[in-house]
Amino acid sequence: MQGFVDIVQGFLDLGATVILPVAIFLLGLLFGQKPGKAFRSGLTIGVAFVGIFLVVDLLVNNLGPAAQGMVDRLGVELNVIDVGWPASSSIAWASVVAAFIIPLGLVVNVIMLATKTTKTMNVDIWNFWHYTFMAAMVYAISGSIVQGLIAAVIFQIVCLKVADWTAPMVSEFYELPGVSIATGSTISYAPGIFLVRLLQKVPGVKNWNADPDTIQKRFGIFGESIFIGLFLGAAIGILAGYGAGEVIEIGMAMAAVMVLMPRMVKILMEGLMPVSESAREWLSKRFGDREIYIGLDAAVALGHPAVISTALILVPVTVVLAVILPGNALLPFGDLATIPFIVAFIVGAAKGNIVHSVIVGTVMIALSLYLATDVAPIFTEMAVNADFDMPEGSASISSIDQGGNMVNWVIYKVFALFN
Repeated sequence: MQGFVDIVQGFLDLGATVILPVAIFLLGLLFGQKPGKAFRSGLTIGVAFVGIFLVVDLLVNNLGPAAQGMVDRLGVELNVIDVGWPASSSIAWASVVAAFIIPLGLVVNVIMLATKTTKTMNVDIWNFWHYTFMAAMVYAISGSIVQGLIAAVIFQIVCLKVADWTAPMVSEFYELPGVSIATGSTISYAPGIFLVRLLQKVPGVKNWNADPDTIQKRFGIFGESIFIGLFLGAAIGILAGYGAGEVIEIGMAMAAVMVLMPRMVKILMEGLMPVSESAREWLSKRFGDREIYIGLDAAVALGHPAVISTALILVPVTVVLAVILPGNALLPFGDLATIPFIVAFIVGAAKGNIVHSVIVGTVMIALSLYLATDVAPIFTEMAVNADFDMPEGSASISSIDQGGNMVNWVIYKVFALFN
């Protein structure tokens, strides 16, 4: 068993830049593409994700220290540390149930496609770690592998159904036809879509609008995404107490994110479209005009400037929320750079309206802070069992991404009732 777990972990350690190209290549062959064409599609998507994650690293490496600077300036003393998604995923894969998740997840997806209970063919295998974490949480309270796997399957089904539901919005707003997003962290914030719709009916508030196009019309070249990134990045640097040089550096980094991310997503679509067309042709010959979406990492939505703009505004907002919310014990840090991923559906539902996205994002993140605080004891227990190196000076950990995941929390609480 341990040998199989090590093989699975070794495969996952290759990351999305290897796993996705392999998956796309195999899909291309399955749908009748010639090997050369299928290989080119997979390679192009791999290159695109290399570029996307380089830009994400740029975002993370600049936001992390800035967030720490804001926390230090506020003198925050909270006893639960947000260790971020990398730590969360490593804790998940160290669980006994981890070896079963990928094969089980693939089988469940195939069965749902065959029974027409989903339209999403999820090739984002790397993000199965969200299902693994769900299983590991339930296993930790029940001692039952079966219960853990059932919890993971429920989580996966919810992700696939939400991915189906939001795919038209992903196609229309993000201009990603044939793509759906089943990433667990993004799915958790899907309830924000209803809050957006509610906000859009509130007199006065519904007219508050600041999308990238409107900003550009009002401010000319200074309203372009490159300038928005520069200004928001510099503002974060100032809030972090940076000197003039560091303020300029983080401003330039965020301007680069705004410009480079959309171009990486265009390369991604260049590789994806041939596979998507082949899939439609293959399916239409066998099942009629049946629509199938290819499930990808939420990183594909980061190409829209409204997503990054909303996320950059929400970084200091999240830190302030952590300070002022009564009962919150989570010190946000590791997952602050994950905010672009978790607000993607909110921004899409708001059609890029940054004002509405920030308002709803604030409400949803506040809720996530409470959920992450609530699951901190079991989160910490899982980390100890996984021999995770706890952050210096911290006795308790959690995360905004998975600890504050609403779908994860609801399923966990239901199973906790019976254990």
